[in-house]
Amino acid sequence: MSSNTLIRETEKIIESKNGKIFLLRNYTPIKKGVPFPAPVNHKFTFIDLFAGIGGMRIAFQNLGGKCVFSSEINEYSQKTYAANFGEIPDGDITKIDEKQIPNHDILVGGFPCQAFSIAGKRGGFKDTRGTLFFDVARIIKEKQPKAFFLENVKGLVNHKQGKTLNTILNVLRNDLGYTVPDPRIMNAKNFGVPQNRERIFIVGFRGDLGINVENFQYPEPSDATKCINDILEKKTVSAKYYLSTKYIECLENHKTRNEAKGNGFGYQIVDTKGTSNTIVTGGMGRERNLIIDKRLKDFTPVTHIQGQVNREGIRRLTPREWARLQGFPDEFVFENVVSDAQAYKQFGNSVAIPAIQATAENLVSLIIKE
Repeated sequence: MSSNTLIRETEKIIESKNGKIFLLRNYTPIKKGVPFPAPVNHKFTFIDLFAGIGGMRIAFQNLGGKCVFSSEINEYSQKTYAANFGEIPDGDITKIDEKQIPNHDILVGGFPCQAFSIAGKRGGFKDTRGTLFFDVARIIKEKQPKAFFLENVKGLVNHKQGKTLNTILNVLRNDLGYTVPDPRIMNAKNFGVPQNRERIFIVGFRGDLGINVENFQYPEPSDATKCINDILEKKTVSAKYYLSTKYIECLENHKTRNEAKGNGFGYQIVDTKGTSNTIVTGGMGRERNLIIDKRLKDFTPVTHIQGQVNREGIRRLTPREWARLQGFPDEFVFENVVSDAQAYKQFGNSVAIPAIQATAENLVSLIIKE
């Protein structure tokens, strides 16, 4: 059965290239086909590594790119990716032969930050073995794309006292011969989404293209006017997103204990006229972006809770609202594909699409001719 045929009524079995079977229950596409098909007439090709649910793919497709290969190890993310793009990404990148990857113009990836064993060493290609950046580097070395776009957490700048980033740049510039402008930390809130999310972007161009570091410019902020109110659901959301009185009591006790220790970490109710904190998947991720929404009238619990649904209107943002905080279009499908818990994890691990796209546009303009 073809993996790019996802049209069905109640359930669909889809098969990946490596024979892995997935069952997507109760998924009904918004329109015939998939929400985000590849462009018919593409301007360039790219590959999508550490693809997650495809945030970077949407940005590059919006610019006229065709994805010719993708890789993502998480099976739940693979399901969401398949529901939206009609393809199941290949799995573990460390087990993929770089020679089998199609040729492409741009390599795209948000690789995880890992420590390198570089004590007393030059900090080159071989020193990155055992890390996922090594897999990015070996693919670049083999396929020689015209350019790459890498994304990572802000903490990469100071990781291992800056040695990790220096090693990455040394490999890209000296070992692989790419022209790499100094990386830039970009904040999503400056590009049309109301989320304070800082990420480091690293771009590079193959040396023989004659592109100098001065030729590439990171984009200036384009829209910092959006607030949380702009991404909230128009209708009253389910009572399941409203916190129970018992859970609020636990959060308050937890915050009080932390404040007594001097770290001040705890839940936070954010002003919907402002921007959200960074959405993250672990710990207090959802509780750092609670809001007051007093539209709920029926306080009957829809899940098992201790206590009652609070009457102050304190609730979590919904997974769809998290999607909007990352710039995902409302056509993006995840309901009835994965659980809420998985959806929160996927959007927390994804990218802010508008910031990616604004930067990618400047990159693409240097390597393609209209």
